[in-house]
Amino acid sequence: MTTTYQDAIENSNIVSKTDINGIITFVNDEFCKISGYSYDELIGQNHNIVRHPDVCSSSFKILWETILSKKPYKATVKNLTKSGKTVYLNTTITPILNAKGDIQEFIAIRYDVTKEVQLQKNLEKKEKELELLNKTLEQRVLKQTKELKDLNENLEQKVQEEIAKNKEKQKILFWQSRMASLGQMLGNIAHQWRQPLTELNLTLFNMKKACKKNDDEKVDLLYKESKNLILNMSNTIEDFTNFFNPKKDKKLFFICDAITESLNILKKMLEIESIEVNIKVDDNIQVLGVSNELSQVLINLIQNAKDAFNQKSIINKRIDILVKQEEIQNTKYAFIEVIDNALGIDRQNLESIFEPYFTTKHKSQGTGLGLFMSKLIIEKSLDGSISHKNIDNGSSFTIKIPMITNAMDKK
Repeated sequence: MTTTYQDAIENSNIVSKTDINGIITFVNDEFCKISGYSYDELIGQNHNIVRHPDVCSSSFKILWETILSKKPYKATVKNLTKSGKTVYLNTTITPILNAKGDIQEFIAIRYDVTKEVQLQKNLEKKEKELELLNKTLEQRVLKQTKELKDLNENLEQKVQEEIAKNKEKQKILFWQSRMASLGQMLGNIAHQWRQPLTELNLTLFNMKKACKKNDDEKVDLLYKESKNLILNMSNTIEDFTNFFNPKKDKKLFFICDAITESLNILKKMLEIESIEVNIKVDDNIQVLGVSNELSQVLINLIQNAKDAFNQKSIINKRIDILVKQEEIQNTKYAFIEVIDNALGIDRQNLESIFEPYFTTKHKSQGTGLGLFMSKLIIEKSLDGSISHKNIDNGSSFTIKIPMITNAMDKK
């Protein structure tokens, strides 16, 4: 029965025996396994072969005083393996007495508690961290509160500063676009005036000849022709002056009038470039906004189509302008679609066409502000939207504007 108990102890625990001087006389397989030493390396060695250098000498003094007084010693002991690994063993060292009552040897029974000790150390570390956190929490809360208060005090000022910066940027973009548009308008005036100036020069020359011949009837006729030419040129100036009039009051206007205004301004250019313009419009569609700003958008779209025709060497140039109204979720909208057959916009540029300063033209031909400002005008002045899609052989720009259906809506 004793052998069975011994086997059970040795198979389930870490067991060693030493003589009265602490020299190892026996170790079981479990002791060899956890220490990393072989049986032969341990037998005959002092038990301090597995002593950890961190363990103070006073602990060993207590151990020897206890077991030499023939009492069992119990403790969790920190040992060092052959490979230098630290292990913790719950240890009970019991003195074995002979028949005379003298100490014959010591038997030590241990079991591995390394994981439990490590968990305990981790727990203690977390507890210390938590304690430190609790001690500094109030101070940190006060610091964060102060930072948030400072941020809140400065936030409104920063927001106002950013709004002011954005307004200034938008104003600069707007005037740059206006100047670009003015340059285009001056070019159109030159187109509009070139032919009548030539005719006026010829008429004055003929009038001079008629005066020399005293042909009063001829002079009178030439005078009337000259007067009509000058009147037409004056009307051209009036058209362009009205277009750039900085009036901003919104009012109801017919979309067909804005289209007519833009085509009148571009008339000479369209003739020179041989661009066919087809219009299909409901004359009764009205929207609230500034008529000449919608005209500016249409002029920009037509000018862009003209440039695309020339870039891609299109022979039969065609622009269709379609205007219709549709009701979407109980709201009526006017839709203006400007379609060209200039082969569309390259796919890699589609997402950038409404960005400021983006252009596919040469620097001498465009600023990259036209479509950006067109989008801004449609959104800000007309409460609408503008979009683009490529279609067969061309581009389609769609302008969507909410319609004012009655006087109450207008208010």
